[in-house]
Amino acid sequence: MIKKTHEERKPEKRIPVRPRRKQEQTKRHYPQQKTYKKTYSKVGAGKVRIIPIGGVEEIGRNMTVVEYGDDIVVIDAGLQFPEEETPGIDFIIPNTKYLEAKKDKIRGLIISHGHLDHVGAIPYLIDKLGNPTIYATKLTKAIILKRQEEFPHGPKLDVQEITSASRIRMGKSLSAKFFDITHTIPDAIGIIIETPLGNVIYPGDFKIEVDAKGKPENIEPYEKLGKEKNLVLLMESTNVEMPGFSMSEKTVQENLKRIFTATKGRIIVGTFSSQIERIIEMLKIAESLGRKVFIDGYSMKTNIEIAKELKLFVPKKDTLVPIDKIDDYPPEKILAICTGAQGEKNASMMRIANKKHKYIRIRPDDTIILSSSVIPGNEKSIQNLKDNLARQGARIIHNKTEDIHASGHAYSEELKMMIKMIKPRFFIPIHGHYFRLKTNADLAESIGIPKENIIAPMANGIIIETDGKTIQPTKETVPANYVMVDGLGVGDVQEVVLRDRQMLSQDGIFVMITVIDSQTGKVKNSPDIISRGFIYLRESQDILKQTRYLIRKTVEEATGKMHPVNIDYVKTLLRERIAKFLFQKTKRRPMVLPVIIEV
Repeated sequence: MIKKTHEERKPEKRIPVRPRRKQEQTKRHYPQQKTYKKTYSKVGAGKVRIIPIGGVEEIGRNMTVVEYGDDIVVIDAGLQFPEEETPGIDFIIPNTKYLEAKKDKIRGLIISHGHLDHVGAIPYLIDKLGNPTIYATKLTKAIILKRQEEFPHGPKLDVQEITSASRIRMGKSLSAKFFDITHTIPDAIGIIIETPLGNVIYPGDFKIEVDAKGKPENIEPYEKLGKEKNLVLLMESTNVEMPGFSMSEKTVQENLKRIFTATKGRIIVGTFSSQIERIIEMLKIAESLGRKVFIDGYSMKTNIEIAKELKLFVPKKDTLVPIDKIDDYPPEKILAICTGAQGEKNASMMRIANKKHKYIRIRPDDTIILSSSVIPGNEKSIQNLKDNLARQGARIIHNKTEDIHASGHAYSEELKMMIKMIKPRFFIPIHGHYFRLKTNADLAESIGIPKENIIAPMANGIIIETDGKTIQPTKETVPANYVMVDGLGVGDVQEVVLRDRQMLSQDGIFVMITVIDSQTGKVKNSPDIISRGFIYLRESQDILKQTRYLIRKTVEEATGKMHPVNIDYVKTLLRERIAKFLFQKTKRRPMVLPVIIEV
């Protein structure tokens, strides 16, 4: 199974242009951290600080800080798509309050690769960080700049292109160099932060490919790196629970070519738009078979255009055809590559399945290939997608019937191999919920890393310090709360708003509109009641009758000797009594909103 990057975890959607607004932090839904001060202790002399601001106790929102003396290097700036606990939120970004207080010490932001869980927060955070230089490989740079076009009010980015041969001075005491790694997107890169105490190594998201005989490939850079003075290895934990080695992407490509060759009718593929390497390979296979390719999905079209501009793939003149021309070609000449393999409501594949796609209607001789994993939580949506496609007569191939999807993240044996090759003194697992981090820590201990040299972060915001001889978390933490992006706002959705949204989604809302005489405090006419998502009014006349009586009684008892009338007090009393009454009658707790009008 592949790691669920944010682009992959949630429905395909175009990130809208948003005016920049003042960012504020919100409280998290995880265990509360300490109250944060506006100033932070100075880094101890001769100590390296490592601070995961995001990417721990979660999947996504990746951001890690390496600090020594007066120099800070930030690695990655990703976003996370919302969960059930954050209804209505567009996405979640790291809290950079600690870095904002030290932005004059930030020597650069280094990006490991172009997935949104590593680059997606840049437009929202870069200005707050003092607009430092961003270091990224060619494809990652292009993705960052393309995304920044959707934020015309943001600052002009300074993005410097790097390769695995680059070495950059990052202040007085730090420097950075790089090494190639294998992932599901081209130009992914591992990062080495050189400190006076040794190297801090961050491979990012990676896997180790093996050949047909099971021999690991392209591991020479890791073995060479293992001969250096390596202080700390920060290693991802996404697939640590998976035994053995992950499937090779070459196997997936060979199987896709076999299926494409054997298929006579139209081929419609659903996959993640972030699977750029696989999409490029499918384009090459289509060209070799004389098929025309129709791309559908905003993010997928964007990624293909970037790949073409960078000459990662140079298609023949007539290979890529607009989707509105799909009916101009015979079935055996058509390959459509679409977003929405997770059954996302408005993505291309679901619109095809629901017969709402403007240009594609399923035919009995169509072959549907879902080249993706089943992300936990999407099982029902994917099942509905397959059911609706099957009802229309399509042949469906997915990763349970054929090996047409491979993870881009290391399994347990690959993780152990990386540790053995790098030979770090200290080990810090990152990228995953705590159980994964602990499993990764146990794995490192099982192959010889002393237990006292391993720190599995309990939470984002923890400060880990090492003097080269020992490593331990400090008593101090930094802000790592969720910062929400919702509509036009960044950071202005507080915890109370989320609680209200959760309540509305669970038990609905109950509104009471009461008109009172401003002189006597008496209720005029019968109170109006509005219920949404709570009870059906037409079938709940007894409750309504009792509620109206209780409203009148509560208001008139409260206002009888009150001159002038304290409306806020009356509303609070009314809210408490009506909420208690409704719970007694229904065992549900709707949001109760009293509205009082004085006449």
